[in-house]
Amino acid sequence: MLDTIRIEDIMFLDIETIPQAPSPDKLDPALQVLWDKKSKLFRSPEQSAEEVYERAGIYSEFGKIICISVGFIRERNPFGFRIKSFYGDDEKTLLTEFSGVLSKFSKSSKEAQLCAHNGREFDFPYIARRMIINSLVIPEILDNAGKKPWEIKLLDTMDLWKFGDYKNYTSLDLLATILGIPSPKGETDGSMVSSIYYNDRDLPRIVRYCEKDVLTIARVLLRFRNLPGISDDRVESVTAF
Repeated sequence: MLDTIRIEDIMFLDIETIPQAPSPDKLDPALQVLWDKKSKLFRSPEQSAEEVYERAGIYSEFGKIICISVGFIRERNPFGFRIKSFYGDDEKTLLTEFSGVLSKFSKSSKEAQLCAHNGREFDFPYIARRMIINSLVIPEILDNAGKKPWEIKLLDTMDLWKFGDYKNYTSLDLLATILGIPSPKGETDGSMVSSIYYNDRDLPRIVRYCEKDVLTIARVLLRFRNLPGISDDRVESVTAF
């Protein structure tokens, strides 16, 4: 299937999420009660809801998006890669800006595809749910309601690596390492994002981390196709595509 997709028709993306508030006591009282109920599903009897609150960011009902980075391959021989990030404290604004680019992209080609790592389980539904919460229209490419499997234009590098083995989870870090691709995890990893945002107030660091993931996803997909990689000097951050 991958061989039939033009690399230029793919938008690579990654998101960074955090809990909606720096601590559960800062949540709306109703959400505090609901977080206590939700967290009982995965915390031990000895743990409190507050002790596991750092995980709230992975749940779209209790978290929010602070960065979406997207990338495109635009040149060949050698490949060039362009990255743009939508980020900030106002989730509705960044989602609106992202939605505009996504709609324009999906209209540019009937074969337009989105690609993320673990995107089917996390990035794609998370974005769609947060758009609903923010009273935004979900772009058609993200809306799978009523679509047949072959009509869904969402690629997932983790799914592709599974080859049908649905009990297996492989992180982007591990997949990149075994494929000889530089790991995107350096001084920052996903577990640190909330602290970097709320304690360090260093959003640019989070954006850089998100962009590294996007580039790595693109490099992984190229390896799946046995195509040449993307060198660092061919990566460009842009304000518009």
